[in-house]
Amino acid sequence: QMDLIGKAIKQTRQERKLTQEDLGKLIGVKKAQISRLESNASNVTIDTLMRVFSALQANVKLQIELPHLKMSVGQ
Repeated sequence: QMDLIGKAIKQTRQERKLTQEDLGKLIGVKKAQISRLESNASNVTIDTLMRVFSALQANVKLQIELPHLKMSVGQ
């Protein structure tokens, strides 16, 4: 599923007419990191993903369910 996230980031970035360099500047990383993220999102921190989604104006919801804990995080 992480490759689908990378593809979605790339598509959304292109729809917003942002280059990889533009998106990198918005979140404080280099173009190369955006390129790696779009091609293989499996080696990225949640913090970086959240900054990318914020820059792309995405609505993010993360739900975690463990036996004794249910937690939702949204942006």
